[in-house]
Parts: sequence; structure tokens; C-alpha cells
Amino acid sequence: MTDASATAARRPGEQALTALGLSAPAPDPADASAHSFPGGGRWRTEIPSCEGPEALAVVLKEASRLDVPIHRISQGSGVWMLTDAEITEMVEATAERDIELCLFTGPRGTWDIGGSTRTDSRGAGLRARGHDAVAGCVEDAVRATELGVQCLLVADEGVLWTLHRARAAGIIPADTTLKVSALIGPVNPAAYAVYERLGADSVNVPSDLTLDHLTEIRRASGAPMDMYIEAPDDLGGYVRMYEVAELIRRGAPLYLKFGLSKAPGIYPYGHHMRELTLATAKERVRRGRLALDLLARHGADGDMAPLGSRLPGDLQRFEISS
Repeated sequence: MTDASATAARRPGEQALTALGLSAPAPDPADASAHSFPGGGRWRTEIPSCEGPEALAVVLKEASRLDVPIHRISQGSGVWMLTDAEITEMVEATAERDIELCLFTGPRGTWDIGGSTRTDSRGAGLRARGHDAVAGCVEDAVRATELGVQCLLVADEGVLWTLHRARAAGIIPADTTLKVSALIGPVNPAAYAVYERLGADSVNVPSDLTLDHLTEIRRASGAPMDMYIEAPDDLGGYVRMYEVAELIRRGAPLYLKFGLSKAPGIYPYGHHMRELTLATAKERVRRGRLALDLLARHGADGDMAPLGSRLPGDLQRFEISS
């Protein structure tokens, strides 16, 4: 059912432009997403690129100072870049605040010896190259979930399907959520629906999709969507702050992901990048506050999902053969 408030938000500059005879056509109710998160709400928040316990502490402190609600915190370097003690510290800190922690799994093509990712075509990209790379991702998944991590970030369709099967078989906990990375994000409704059926519980789409693209996807799938409201430079550097209310109206259920443009890449993270990583972690929270303030000014901040909610609801899956 479409939430009535999904069509009630004020659009940027609406009153002033109407007074000047420059009003825009009224939003089409048929464009609105008919989906929401289980338990209520059309949007959740995510702070990405939180690369370890120290960065996490900065994020949590700044979120408290600026009153930024957080549903999920994600990391991009990978499970293999953290010690057991570091993972445990992050699990405990997020669990104390009822925030979902999402860690990236395993080897990726951009970091191994394959040359195709360094060509102009970027062939194969982030995907796991070969059996051993898939095995490394599974190893990361088992290790992370044994330490209490409840969400895993994947950048390969085969890894996604394998982890979904592992979840169904009890190799990793059944309530583990699987999140598709923006680095392989689908750009059409057919592909989005395939990711859902492969086991994705949320799917990060590229931030350059149009509003009409989001509506098309929502007519094919109700799986939660993640989108960078501000994308890192290596993902295009797009800033869509003023579109937040409309992105929610079209794309719900939607994770608002507060990235940061004009900042150097930090993956894979190490202590040689400590100052940059802590500074950018803090600024991502501030960007979140700016986006939430825009939502409030536009009267579109009332449909946030309850804090502590993390499950995606009932989704469509391919049948797992025995």
C-alpha cells in the first residue's frame, strides 16, 4: 500500500516558484513506490566506509552530537582487513545501540593479480575471480557471523547465491542479511529482480539512476534499495541532497546512504590512512544531518523506519535445489 505521506511532501522552492508563475506539474501518484519496510517506515539510514573500531567510535559520537539516527553502519575494506578483536569491538558497539553492522566479504578482482580490471573496460570489476576467491568470501562470511556480524556486503553474483544457500543450509545464521554493493549495482528492473531472487536483502543501485528508473524498479521488486545520497568520487561523486524526499517517494523502502565526494579513496584501509579516515567518517555523519534537515524542511521526515529494525520482509527467491 502506498503511504499517503509519500505524495504530501513539499518540493524544493515550491511556494516561491508558484508565486512567480513557475510552478511544476503535481507529482503523479502512480510514480510512488507501493512498498515499505516490514514494521513500518519507508526509509532507513546508513553510514558507509566505517573502516574499524576507531572510525566507528567517531561515527557514533558525532551521530549522538548531531542527533543523526542510524540504522546501519557498513565497512568497505573487508572482513579480512580486521582482527577478531576489532570485529568483536565493532559488533558490541553497534549491538549496544541496536545498529546493524555490515562488513564486506573477501577477495575482489580489483585487488588481485588480474589485469582486466586495470584496462579501460574495467573488465570483471569487483567480482570474485576463480574458486579460491569465492572460497575466501565464504571464509570471511563464516568468520564474521561467528563473531556476531549480522550483515554481509557482497560484490559478486556467485558469492551472493552461495551465501544465500549457506544461509538456507544453516552454515551461516538464517537471519544474516546480504547486501549488494554499489560497485555491481543493477541499473534496470530485470537485473534488480534477479539480485533479489539470488538472495539479496538490500541492493545498492548506482546513484546516477533517474527518478523514472527507480519507479521502474519498484514495479518489478520490493526488495530494499540502498542509494548514496552523496556518492564517493570513484562512484561518480553525485550529490542528490535536494532530491531526498522524491527519492524516498519513488524508491521506498530505501536506505539513505551518506557518502562523501571530494575525498580520496580509503580501501583497503590501514593505519597509514588514519587521520583521513577519521575525518571523513565524521563528515559523513554531518552530511547525514544536512540531508535529514532537508527532509524536515520539506515535510518528508515522518516515514523513517523504527530504529533497530533491520530485516527486509518477505522477498522473492530462486528455488534452491537439493
